[in-house]
Amino acid sequence: MDNTSRITLYDESDFRGLRRAGQLAAACLDFIEPHVVPGVNTEKLNDLCDGFIRDHDAIPAPLNYRGFPKSICTSVNRVICHGIPSKNHLLREGDIINIDVTVILDGWHGDTSRMYGVGDKIPLKARRLCTVTWNSLNFALDAVRPGATLGDIGHAIQHYAEGMRMSVVRDFVGHGIGRKFHEPPHVFHFGNPGKGLALLVGMVFTIEPMVNFGKPHGKMLSDGWTAVTQDRTLSAQYEHMLAVTKDGLEVFTHSPLGLQDKLNANV
Repeated sequence: MDNTSRITLYDESDFRGLRRAGQLAAACLDFIEPHVVPGVNTEKLNDLCDGFIRDHDAIPAPLNYRGFPKSICTSVNRVICHGIPSKNHLLREGDIINIDVTVILDGWHGDTSRMYGVGDKIPLKARRLCTVTWNSLNFALDAVRPGATLGDIGHAIQHYAEGMRMSVVRDFVGHGIGRKFHEPPHVFHFGNPGKGLALLVGMVFTIEPMVNFGKPHGKMLSDGWTAVTQDRTLSAQYEHMLAVTKDGLEVFTHSPLGLQDKLNANV
């Protein structure tokens, strides 16, 4: 269980740096959107994002982090998370892909991810999964306020996603973030209302639900990073980075161009 004494509480002066880093990460996801097309390889997307980040005087945090070999994560179709970009992986019409970007700007981390559809013919099943995942993130954000608990956040995601006959991945969590890429608390995407750590003003963390169309179980590929659904069904993820404030929350990673909710289906 996370110990409150280990959690860093940030103030408004810190928020200025977190805001800039979060907005740069979100702007990178806006920038890459027109490049996510049939026939492009995921290493090209990596290189474009790497260039964008460095052109804005920042560093891609994933590169060489615990041995990760690329600057972003590209998770396609049944990949739950941490997909490694490759020149051999060409996107195809109808694919869905999560692109996960974390930047370090003036020592502060900005972390966000988003789903993209490849081409114009995205299957309804895939669109529905992305919409449910996006909605689950927003229900979780609605639960964030001082005095609420991490269990309230997890329950909001789990209750909605499972009510839509989908499943929430248990093996990966959101996390505290700031000067460090990963720090306490762990933010589970399932749970019970009123349980777990109480939220305090100044806490900064990510919420990043991973939702599967089938069962929640995953497995790791031989590269040691790529997690895929065990039953080979589709998976989707959205991620925001936020701070708990006295009035509720501030999300640092909203899309500057309003592009984050483009995969929409009636659910």
